[in-house]
Amino acid sequence: MKQIIIVAGGSPKYWPEMSSYKKNETFWVGVDRGAWFLLENGITPDYAVGDFDSLSVEEFKTISEVVSEVVKAPREKDETDTQLGLKIAMSECDDCPIILIGATGGRMDHLMANFWLMLEPRFQEISQRFMIKDNQNSITFYQSGSHVVEKEGDKDYLGFLCVTPVADLTLRGVKYPLNNYQAAYPISFASNEFIEGYANFEFSSGVVVVVQSKDK
Repeated sequence: MKQIIIVAGGSPKYWPEMSSYKKNETFWVGVDRGAWFLLENGITPDYAVGDFDSLSVEEFKTISEVVSEVVKAPREKDETDTQLGLKIAMSECDDCPIILIGATGGRMDHLMANFWLMLEPRFQEISQRFMIKDNQNSITFYQSGSHVVEKEGDKDYLGFLCVTPVADLTLRGVKYPLNNYQAAYPISFASNEFIEGYANFEFSSGVVVVVQSKDK
């Protein structure tokens, strides 16, 4: 199945293992310096987008020469480079998984901006096929309903983050279950664990972020 990988400008040392993405049918979007990092790692992005203010003149020249689609945005704008990358991903495919890499390990304001993306109304339609990944974490986003989370083989911990008020949160198949919890404000239920290879959870309103993670 086709997938879209958006690579932001965070250091490649925080990237997840990339070999599986290289093998699959992947549409690559390099965001600002993320486009350069892709080239350095032997991947030519299908699209490069951003203001490219973090690149030298020579680096941007190289990107312009080898990437077929380059969109240079003004430095002063109302959207982040990553938001621009997401808009490209949405226009490329209506139902493909979208994975954001390079979103962690750098400036905290960039990290938080990326984390809150799926709360924007224009992006909520893709929230349940969107994921943020690095070498320790897989972060997924859920609207109200009943959901199943499958354990990733190398992850030890499972966190449930209510990023809005959440009603009737129930967790099953985990070491620390929960029944009809009413979260009146954002709260994190961290360091839970799978009992089997999957967990079930449900809630009637709000947005819940699920984090599978491991220690270094």
